[in-house]
Amino acid sequence: MAFKQVIQFIQEKFQSKGFIPLHAPSFMGNERKYLMDTIDSTFVSSVGAYVDLAEKMVAEISQIHKAVAVVNGTSGLQIALQLAGVQPGDEVITQALTFVATANAIHYTGAEPVFLDVDYDTMGLSPKAVESFLEEYGELREGGTYNKKTGKRIASCVPMHTFGFPVHLDELVSVCEKWKIPIVEDAAESLGSFYKMQHTGSFGKLGVFSFNGNKIVTCGGGGMIVTQEEDLGKLGKHLTTTAKVAHPYEYVHDHVGYNFRMPNLNAALLCAQLERLDFYLKNKRQLAHEYIDFFEGQEIIFRKELDNTQANYWLMSVELENLSARNAFLKATNDAKTVTRPIWQLMYRLPMYQHCYRDGQTNAVILEERIVNIPSSVRI
Repeated sequence: MAFKQVIQFIQEKFQSKGFIPLHAPSFMGNERKYLMDTIDSTFVSSVGAYVDLAEKMVAEISQIHKAVAVVNGTSGLQIALQLAGVQPGDEVITQALTFVATANAIHYTGAEPVFLDVDYDTMGLSPKAVESFLEEYGELREGGTYNKKTGKRIASCVPMHTFGFPVHLDELVSVCEKWKIPIVEDAAESLGSFYKMQHTGSFGKLGVFSFNGNKIVTCGGGGMIVTQEEDLGKLGKHLTTTAKVAHPYEYVHDHVGYNFRMPNLNAALLCAQLERLDFYLKNKRQLAHEYIDFFEGQEIIFRKELDNTQANYWLMSVELENLSARNAFLKATNDAKTVTRPIWQLMYRLPMYQHCYRDGQTNAVILEERIVNIPSSVRI
């Protein structure tokens, strides 16, 4: 298939021969109304009705008991790891094929990431890779699982649901339960994605969503910690609001807290976006099926959701034959003002993480050289 055909198809789908972004936000509902309501109320910072409403809406959508609104997904992941018990000097299992925020959040806790391979079909953390690592290096002791080679505690496992495609959660949960390692799901990209009819973010001890400007719903920034454990949720809310203890007039703080609160202005925007989530999911699924039909039987492969999963198709991606073809595709599309982007560099290639442990990365290297995101916006 000539790249020119792909560009022409995308231009037709988005009804434009000009600039076509990768994923543009869509404001079609009550965004302006709720923002003006917030301004009129004067509650534009961290206190306000829309913060509470946003937390309630995300909890209902994800079928999770407690949600805590935060300033962004990265901060949410940092706090979720701390709530899961991660401490300085620990190790945290994750994938090298991820956005840098996953590794950064682990680093913020004082822990060190352990980079394991992904599955080719999900592009997310491989349960088999986790199991192999633990069988070789893990040792169950009082207080958790420890790395026999480094002596450090393996405090958590962080799968990231790449582009909204759920990892093989049943297998991963089974492995982590065997080794008594809590899962913290980096569900930043997967709001609206399900694994066997259960929402991502609800399988681990905690999960985290992102509402960055390019996500399926956005409030400019923003994130949400979710958990089924009421006490963890309350502590998360406390820590992210500077650990301030309620008092009529004194400033009392009982932990080292963080100013990670989501402002009411952002929450108002988020509420309006969440009201449209079902429409966005259906709209993007329609686009995905049009891509599927177009690429069917071609040498460029469109990445589809797996059986027993429902992906949100946040960013849609294709797989090229090799690195050379990938680079040629990126150049041709971007030269035509049709924005495409490669999947991320593997984390251990970045200077600050080159020293971290990594396994063979067989699938991650293949995907790094071949996967490209293509325009995925909601079409109006």
